[in-house]
Amino acid sequence: MHNSAVWATAQITGSRSIYRIGTRGSALALYQAGLVRDRLRATHALTADDAVELVPIRTTGDRVQTGLLAEIGGKGLFTKEIDEALLDGRIDLAVHSLKDMETRLAAGLEIGCVLPREDPRDALVSSGGVPLANLPRGARVGTASPRRTAQLLRLRPDLSIVATRGNVDTRLNKLATGEVDALVLALCGLERLGKRDIVSEILSPERMLPAVGQGALAIECRADDAEVRRLLAALNDMASAACVAAERAMLAALDGSCRAPIAGLATISGDRLSLVALFLSNDGKTERRGRSEGAIADAVELGTDLGMRLREAAGREFALGARN
Repeated sequence: MHNSAVWATAQITGSRSIYRIGTRGSALALYQAGLVRDRLRATHALTADDAVELVPIRTTGDRVQTGLLAEIGGKGLFTKEIDEALLDGRIDLAVHSLKDMETRLAAGLEIGCVLPREDPRDALVSSGGVPLANLPRGARVGTASPRRTAQLLRLRPDLSIVATRGNVDTRLNKLATGEVDALVLALCGLERLGKRDIVSEILSPERMLPAVGQGALAIECRADDAEVRRLLAALNDMASAACVAAERAMLAALDGSCRAPIAGLATISGDRLSLVALFLSNDGKTERRGRSEGAIADAVELGTDLGMRLREAAGREFALGARN
């Protein structure tokens, strides 16, 4: 699926000469925001007189580096301050890793576009390049993700999971100093930072199903900002947008949050969209897995239906157990 050629040569014709992009301040977030800036400039043939400015914003999630997200407020800690800046007009658009976004956006905001998705898989980075199967018994693996934790314990119940938060470099430093023996990180983040060579093993979706939206960048804007919405429409990758819409609909139907180990991945073949989803107990011992397939145009309905089926199959007791 390709965007219209008309959009490919679109020009900025609005009244603004400066467009401010809100972003977190980590090296990865700044790289991602820079990618969006460069695509806006190239797509809309911006001249030197037009400015696309990056505005780093420190979020609560960046400031608070201890504890699990579920214990201190959830995914919204990475977007709250950026959303506030967008709503009060300090920025015009915001770049997010889609996996960090709540399924329900703040009133007045919307996802203006989704860039072409990069590799959604997880990667293991370990001391000495040891793959997951060969890690010694009791090896300390760093992650703060309930999804990764549950799937790791399903594969290797002998592992010791160490809650590890912070940006990529912070976590890699914990590996370098011996605080953990291995880490599980998003492969696309390592690739964007030029660190693909440190990957010990790429974990297939069959072994480690990714987070909803992993590998995709979403650009958020004000719903009433017609000018920015028009600019972003030219950057939208319809196939990626359909896949993440299905995944997010599934997550919303499960009432998913960072408390619950939920994973999902949608793919497209021809004119058909296929969605695989997984709902686990925290210890990885119990799981409910489902699959849905249908027309790309029905992405949201497919995701919602699969989420409801998984929720019914899991039952109230399982759902509560996954959240505690």
